[in-house]
Amino acid sequence: MAEAQDGPGRRGKRPGDAAEEPGEEERAGRRRRSFQPAAESRGTTVLHDTISTRPQPLPARHFDTKTTEPVSFFLSGLEELLSWQPDGNDDFNVCTVQLAKRQPPLHSKRPRTLVCHDMRGGYLEDRFIQGSATRNPYVFYHWRYIDIFVYFSHRTVTIPPVCWTNAAHRNGVLVLGTFITEWTDGEKLCESFLAGGEEASRAVSEQLARIAQHYRFDGWLVNMENTLSAAAVKNLPPFLQHLTAQVHSAVPGGLVIWYDSVLQNGVLKWQNELNQDNRVFFDACDGLFTNYNWKEEHLERTRALAGPRQTDVYVGIDVFARGDVIGGGFDTNKSLRLIRQHGLSAAIFAPGWVYEHLGEENFLHNENKFWGLLSEYLLTHSICTLPLATSFSLGMGTSRFLDGKVEEAGPWYDLSAQEIQPLYPEHEGRLSTSCCLQDAWCGGSSLRLQGIIPAGEERVAIRLFSLQMPAPPKLFLTLLYKLEGPHTEFTVALELTTWDSGSCHEGNVTSLPEPSNRHHPRFLTAPPPGLAKLLASCNRGSNGWTSRCYELDLQDCSLRDLSLLVSRQQPSPQEMPFSCLLGEVRVLDAASVAAAPPQVQNLLASQLWWQEGPTAEQLSLSLTLRWAFPPGQAGWFRIFSQGARCRQGQTAPRLLGLAHACLYRAVGLAVPRPAAGQSCRLELLVEPVLHNELPVDPQLWGRLVLVYSAPATGTGRDGH
Repeated sequence: MAEAQDGPGRRGKRPGDAAEEPGEEERAGRRRRSFQPAAESRGTTVLHDTISTRPQPLPARHFDTKTTEPVSFFLSGLEELLSWQPDGNDDFNVCTVQLAKRQPPLHSKRPRTLVCHDMRGGYLEDRFIQGSATRNPYVFYHWRYIDIFVYFSHRTVTIPPVCWTNAAHRNGVLVLGTFITEWTDGEKLCESFLAGGEEASRAVSEQLARIAQHYRFDGWLVNMENTLSAAAVKNLPPFLQHLTAQVHSAVPGGLVIWYDSVLQNGVLKWQNELNQDNRVFFDACDGLFTNYNWKEEHLERTRALAGPRQTDVYVGIDVFARGDVIGGGFDTNKSLRLIRQHGLSAAIFAPGWVYEHLGEENFLHNENKFWGLLSEYLLTHSICTLPLATSFSLGMGTSRFLDGKVEEAGPWYDLSAQEIQPLYPEHEGRLSTSCCLQDAWCGGSSLRLQGIIPAGEERVAIRLFSLQMPAPPKLFLTLLYKLEGPHTEFTVALELTTWDSGSCHEGNVTSLPEPSNRHHPRFLTAPPPGLAKLLASCNRGSNGWTSRCYELDLQDCSLRDLSLLVSRQQPSPQEMPFSCLLGEVRVLDAASVAAAPPQVQNLLASQLWWQEGPTAEQLSLSLTLRWAFPPGQAGWFRIFSQGARCRQGQTAPRLLGLAHACLYRAVGLAVPRPAAGQSCRLELLVEPVLHNELPVDPQLWGRLVLVYSAPATGTGRDGH
């Protein structure tokens, strides 16, 4: 996570800093807003503010004009692109999740899968950076099967909403924005920066690279769907070369992909293949995304011409099946099968068809069906770092759950809160993997596994995650689950497999007669001495959930798969159905578990906006919180209000929302209105949630106390 830095407009100081003496004008009625911090307990910031309901406008590009919630945005036209500069208000839009390492790496020569998200013009509910109360939203969660995600819209410069970049990066998937020009306006725009000198085109390419670097996404899809003059098309390959070089320099592992549209003579004519008319653009960047109306002969010619770069050609599949296509919808697998037979990469355009065409109500079921039909032709990528910790949340739900019970009822949608997603294995008639929104341990959903143990077999292993990493000497594993249905005569446990190696062995071999590459961690009835507090989850199951902890000692091993082992309790010749929910799985390096978590520091408030409240006795307050925390240490932060009060007393903390960076905009807090001469107090808390999801002592949370008062006698209600 990026550390919060002091910036323009920030008011307030750290506890212990010397307070400035008030000026003469302030002493005479506090006509300026008072923001004097005072030290309380260690780690607590205290700020003082005088209420002013005078309008406090925030930039419309970065904040919703009605609520002041932070929003994602795009850039329209060349002027907005060239005038763009980083802004302190941009911090909400910067991705805070590092691109997870994965195996094999993207640049290996196996065919890749790109998903191009195009839904109703883009920037819908996903533009609200801190989430929204959206019922039945669109989500994507089959990240293990794809390599690149493109956020597409028809805006000139489509900057991906940060929630998509956070979710994709958490699962090891690159995210590209879109630079598009179209029709007559696009022709004029291209003429203005391509037909002139080199300086104009270089300014555009350098600015695009800066934007990707600043917002921490991974490059661009370039789509010019308009005719180009001879002068403009002549300068197009050098523009693409320079853009590609700039992106590679600014964004490690970044990509620039060209869409099949304009030909080398400037004519707009989709080719549906790589050929001599568009090869010059392919040669100038990292890849080509073809149009959708191809036949098998197009694939044959493309493969022959691409040569060793055949996996840099992303053959387009329109899931809406517009035009003369091989297959779309639930027949998309027909197109994908042909593409894979020729060793080419695939670009799946508008898979939101499942949501838009088939409807919202059965979306999750239909989504699993769609990707299940494709899974035979999709190559998965493996996790290669620890900790691996997930509660399987999709980043949406009908309620928010914590510790197996509803923490906050009502629909919510926040893709930044989506956690690491599993493989979603499907075997028709034998196994179904799906999302359960009705019950969860934490977040908005759990993972439902339903299937049968076949007759004559004692157990089945359900592969959840593909792994590829050296195993640390000691692992701790945790599992939270709930058995469902009438058939509960089965047990569940975790199984780890390792890659075959003559030197790999367990430090303490289990008694189960299994091959040496299948390991069943030892069940811990209690945490090891010294780790009881950190592994308190070993016996924290509640509300019908069962919690289990395990340990495993390995030497010279490389992890391969994490599976759920479902076993019969008693031998039986009959097949046995089972159904269970997984609420949380963690695989932890024991050496890192004992490390003390850091403290949230320098919690400050700015951009206060007071309004009249829902009742005459209340005010409405919005403000921006910023704090410091070591980068990469937290998965997210939970923001609480301890309640506002004008008299002594204590109220229970209330969850305001989640933050995925070291800042959060609290919007529309209803607080009591102080009487003349009275001060009231609002306490805000910031709880870090670590990647290993182990609890953090409340003493290490951030605390801010806002003491607010009515204007001095003789001033108006707006504080002046």
